[in-house]
Amino acid sequence: MTGPAASSALSHMRVLDLTRVRAGPTCCRILADFGADVIKIEAPDGVDPNESMSGARLGYDMQNLHRNKRSITLNLKKPAGLQVFMKMVATADVVVENYRPDVKERLGIDYEALKSVNPRIILASISGFGQSGPYRTRAGFDQIAQGMGGLMWVTGLPEQGPVRAGVAVADSTAGVYAATGILVALAEREKSGTGQWVHTSLLEAQIALCDFQAARYLIDGVVPGQAGNDHPYSTPMGVMQTADGFINLGVGGDGQFRALCRTLNLEGLADHPDYATGEMRFRNRPALTALLAPIFAAEKSATLLKKLEANSVPAGPIYKMDEVFADPQVEHLGIAQPLTHPERGEIRVVGQPITLSRTPATIVSPLPDKGAHCVMVLQEAGLSADEIAALRAEGVI
Repeated sequence: MTGPAASSALSHMRVLDLTRVRAGPTCCRILADFGADVIKIEAPDGVDPNESMSGARLGYDMQNLHRNKRSITLNLKKPAGLQVFMKMVATADVVVENYRPDVKERLGIDYEALKSVNPRIILASISGFGQSGPYRTRAGFDQIAQGMGGLMWVTGLPEQGPVRAGVAVADSTAGVYAATGILVALAEREKSGTGQWVHTSLLEAQIALCDFQAARYLIDGVVPGQAGNDHPYSTPMGVMQTADGFINLGVGGDGQFRALCRTLNLEGLADHPDYATGEMRFRNRPALTALLAPIFAAEKSATLLKKLEANSVPAGPIYKMDEVFADPQVEHLGIAQPLTHPERGEIRVVGQPITLSRTPATIVSPLPDKGAHCVMVLQEAGLSADEIAALRAEGVI
């Protein structure tokens, strides 16, 4: 029985993946799922003192991040390893790395070095804080970027103190931005015939993700605070406790507020001077919340959601992760993708949230054993069997 065919969308692209942990692998995963030949280049055992940061190879995180790739080992610290890498660069389209900025310069794989071998190459670099500036050589992690990028002071309950998001938002966003930059550079290369250096950072990605909260300060000079589960400026929009749990209520404009009032048999409330406009509702949010809370608390979530949907009032359940993937809409979207692993058996991974009508992303292979494709890839780069054996003997692969 054969599995799904790889996507043809980026099948003409070869990507050399030097990344680890999350931001870089997220970028390369997008390219791999759309059919690019992504070659994961890893240090031989014992060379990288921080190899354990990526977690267990058979663990859920590595399996989810590194599917659809080929794997080779290569010691870039040895001259022979660097020489082999440059042979691969000569026929590649993209190199992706997330070292600290000074590391690639010490290794001799900075953009100028790569461009001298292949003027069409696109180098995508993801760092903690940027490729230049006073923090360029600092090691960066997602939570540090969340704090420096402003997210932790707009997350959580008022007066609670800073709160991190429950997922690696800076890492994942930086990976998505890097992939976007690569695709822009590839499109531009169609005109110019020349590659370029694409770079982003966890800090930049986190600030960009704050979006309207950041713009609120830049344009109006307002430093936003913590609003808990309430929307920063729209109300009633937030978490409502019900008789058996919680739901999200999302009421934006005046029309939606009127619909909410009809749903709850509070028609006169829509014209009350304290609540008739969005500005007044926000100003009187505590009183409005106190009025609505007992009504929501008296009914079960499913009953309320059915009534709200019938009146076109935006609302939704608040799921734990098992409930997320049991939801009929989530099942219909198919974002949980099946994959067969030789050791773990049948597993599911998180699919791409992008649908293309002709060339959709597909997940065809699990993370391979470390170095599983060394011989194949090096032969494609023009090395003979004797040369490959010599590299292995020298500890280069």
